[in-house]
Amino acid sequence: MAYGKMKEFLQTELKSVRDGGLYKEERYIFGPQGADIKVEFPAGAPQKEVLNFCANNYLGLSSHPETVKSAHKALDDWGYGLSSVRFICGTQDIHRQLEQKIAAFLGLDDAILYSSCFDANGGLFEVLFKEEDAILTDALNHASVIDGIRLAKAKRYIIKHMDMEDLEKQLSSPEVKAARFRVFATDGAFSMDGDVAPLAKICDLCEKYDCLVMVDDSHSTGFMGKHGKGTHEHCGVMGRVDIITSTMGKALGGASGGFTAARKEIVELLRQRSRPYLFSNTLGPVIAYSAITIIDLLSKSTERRDKLEKNTMYFRKAMTEAGFDIRPGVHPIVPIMLYNAKLAQDFARDMYAEGIYVIGFFFPVVGKGLARIRVQLSAGHEMEHIDKAIAAFIKVGKKYDILKKSKDEIIAKYGL
Repeated sequence: MAYGKMKEFLQTELKSVRDGGLYKEERYIFGPQGADIKVEFPAGAPQKEVLNFCANNYLGLSSHPETVKSAHKALDDWGYGLSSVRFICGTQDIHRQLEQKIAAFLGLDDAILYSSCFDANGGLFEVLFKEEDAILTDALNHASVIDGIRLAKAKRYIIKHMDMEDLEKQLSSPEVKAARFRVFATDGAFSMDGDVAPLAKICDLCEKYDCLVMVDDSHSTGFMGKHGKGTHEHCGVMGRVDIITSTMGKALGGASGGFTAARKEIVELLRQRSRPYLFSNTLGPVIAYSAITIIDLLSKSTERRDKLEKNTMYFRKAMTEAGFDIRPGVHPIVPIMLYNAKLAQDFARDMYAEGIYVIGFFFPVVGKGLARIRVQLSAGHEMEHIDKAIAAFIKVGKKYDILKKSKDEIIAKYGL
């Protein structure tokens, strides 16, 4: 059989992944997403009640009563699916309403829906940028931004992570200046480190060199900024960012769906030529209508966003004082740096035994030698949840003797 040779190769590859401590194991959740969940891990083990500190459920809306209520209404009034792409017979009134609400909420001209933000990024660059153009991209951008850029024929320039000197050096180079169009693409908040792109400086440089600004704000829409509009509000550059891609799969309900919000003509051309939009099924009515409800909810009050900010700062301060090596910042993504992949996995398993559900991240999700536990705070967390997590981290941290230890000391003990 033709598969025989490939099977042997794949088995060897998988063994190598396991032996290297890099094998990813899935946990099974019984019931809705929330701060308190029931999990089966490992497979076949009894269900265990744990506190979830690794979801993108930043505003606690994944199973919020208003979210669930709107989903039921959508099923009754608009059905389950449309069995079509948008331009054939897949556009309901609620799809256009959602696009208009997204654009208004973010302060841009128009928006276009996709089945995910991965598709939004995958369908963006090849439409707008050709051989005579230049795309500049932050070195730590999300995989979907990287893959989307690869689909375009434009010349690519990788910018050192959040390095404004390197950005200006590249923007001012004769080759980039000679391009027809230029765009700098960056995550608004980076998913592994929780650091926020310096958008004010980025916009200043890009305006100086006649370069568009594109931001993937998936880990910010709904809660960053005074009114939760995203990193462009947080950084004071609303109106200066040309393209924003983001998702309904995180803070905005957590189901699926993505979008691109941009200048009017950009969105119009995407509707004509963006392949994931033209050749993928339309966003389900349940998600479209529920997202409308959620944006209305966030537009009326910043209560959940404010609670998330309070939870984030409390956790960050306590973990720093306890002696953990964490990346500083203000984002609810809080990386607990461990550097060693096996240590990250062992640490996560011990946290699970303590009733705290977190995950170890390691290569290839992050760079080699940068393994960590990524904690994500939520407005769904109460203070007693956070205190229990902190106590568990301290207990496990003492077990592995990493509290108040430097990066070099941790690496010397456990290796990279």
